[in-house]
Amino acid sequence: MNENTILIVEDEAAIRDMLKIILEQAGFKTLLAEEAASAQIQLTDHSPDLIVLDWMLPGISGVDWARRLKKDASYSEIPIILLTARGEEEDKVRGLEIGADDYITKPFSPKELIARIRAVLRRVGKLSGSTQISLGDITLDTEQHRITIGNRHLDVSPTEFRLMHFLMTHPDKVFSRTQLLDQVWGRSVYIDERTVDVHILRLRKILAEFGKEDVVQTVRGFGYRFSLQ
Repeated sequence: MNENTILIVEDEAAIRDMLKIILEQAGFKTLLAEEAASAQIQLTDHSPDLIVLDWMLPGISGVDWARRLKKDASYSEIPIILLTARGEEEDKVRGLEIGADDYITKPFSPKELIARIRAVLRRVGKLSGSTQISLGDITLDTEQHRITIGNRHLDVSPTEFRLMHFLMTHPDKVFSRTQLLDQVWGRSVYIDERTVDVHILRLRKILAEFGKEDVVQTVRGFGYRFSLQ
């Protein structure tokens, strides 16, 4: 049984209800909205793991709302799957360019929808029950406590594993040293911020053996991030 929550934004009641049934039968929790304004309220009150968003909505279109979300630091990491009757290649490209993570053209099969949702959640490390997070050729397995690049194992400490896990589950997002201390070491533990720098340097040294030291990046004046770009 999944614990992931999916926000469905669809103005046609029949399709919205159908999506709710499909997703709940697959074990997902659902939130419903019929247009961008009510979807924004759901987003504020809850923390969905993914949004299934209809392209054409009354008022603000789905693609315009998605563009706003991807520019907002509070919501930019929530993956979005666009659901639309528009099948032209240029529309698909437009949807992906604004930051959508995937694109499904109506009509679609329930199996395809669920497979796409699970693939996106797995890619961003949010799929409940999944023990692996893969970004590029770097794979982190939470069950085996192993990090591999290709078929080669990285020799990291438990703290460096937790640090890598946190960064990989929030790709491209910048975290301050204080935030990393809170998330990786815990709020109840007092550790000097320079400890973060020491572990970051250690991680980079290990990653450098695989030519991957650049994935853990310093953002001057802010902190650190994991990024393949």
